[in-house]
Amino acid sequence: MPIRVVVLGDPRGWHVGRLLAALCSQGHQATAVCWSELSCEVAGKRAEMFFPPAIAEAQIVVVRGMPGGRLEDVIFRMDLLGRLESQGTRIVNSPRALEGAIDKYLSLTRLAAAGVAVPRTIVAQDADAIQQAWQSLGGDCVLKPLFGSGGRGIQRLMNRQAIEPLLETARQSQPAGAVAYLQEFVPHNGWDVRILLVGERVFSIRRVSENGDWRTNIALGARPEAFSPPETWIDVARQAARELKIEIAGVDLLPASDGRLFVLEINAVPGWRGLETATNTNIGREVVRYLEALQSAGC
Repeated sequence: MPIRVVVLGDPRGWHVGRLLAALCSQGHQATAVCWSELSCEVAGKRAEMFFPPAIAEAQIVVVRGMPGGRLEDVIFRMDLLGRLESQGTRIVNSPRALEGAIDKYLSLTRLAAAGVAVPRTIVAQDADAIQQAWQSLGGDCVLKPLFGSGGRGIQRLMNRQAIEPLLETARQSQPAGAVAYLQEFVPHNGWDVRILLVGERVFSIRRVSENGDWRTNIALGARPEAFSPPETWIDVARQAARELKIEIAGVDLLPASDGRLFVLEINAVPGWRGLETATNTNIGREVVRYLEALQSAGC
C-alpha cells in the first residue's frame, strides 16, 4: 500500500530531493514541507497547530533538516513535533531523539553514563574556568558549538593566542557568562569513520582528511572512502543509537593513534552524500525500505 509521507526540510536540499525521488519511485505519496510553514495559536483553553494539509494527512513525517537559528527556534520546532507526535503521527526520527542528538552536551552525558567511550569534555562559562579547563586538557583541545554540524564552528585551541579570543568573549559576557564546550584533542591517523544506521541496516565510510588537516568532516574537504569496520565498532555505533533512541543515525567514531575508539558524536539528521559517492549505494531507497517496514508493522 502506498504511504503518505512528508519530508520536513528545505525542498531545494539534496537529501530532501533524494528522499522524494526514492519515495515516488516506489509509488508513495511524498511531499516536502518547509519548517517555516509550521505555526500555531493559543487562545483561551485552545491550542491549535497550523500545518499544510500534507502534514495533517501524512502517515509518516521524516525530519530531513534542522535549520540553524536561535535556541528558541529549535525549542519551538521540537515542541511542535512533540505535539504532532502526541496526536498519532509517526515521526522519524522522534522529537525526543532529535533533542538528545542536537545538544552535544546532553548526548555526550547520556553516552558516557551508558559506558560508551567519549572524549574527555569540559563545559565552562567564565574566563577563569575556561582557562583552567584548557590547561586541564593539556593546553590543546577542541572548541565546539553545542549546536552544529558539518564541522562548522570547530576550532583547535593549541596555544594561548588561540584561546585568548574565547577568554575575552567570556570576560565581556559577565555576569551571564559564555558557554564553552571544550573537548580533549585526540591524536589520530588522519581519518575517522561514519557509520550510518537505518534501522538494522549498516553502512559505513572512512573520512580521510586532506592536506594534513586534523578535521575529518567531508563538508570541510575530507575524502570519503568505502570502509568495512570491525563488528565491535558496529556494536558501539548500535549502542550509541540505542541509548539516544535514534532510528536513522549517523555515528562518528574516531580511532585514536593509541588504539582507543571514541564516539565523537551522533547525528539524528545524518547526511549521506559522501557515503553514496564512496559506496554507490542509494541510501534514500534504504530509508524508504525502512519506512515501508514501519508502516507494515503498524509502528
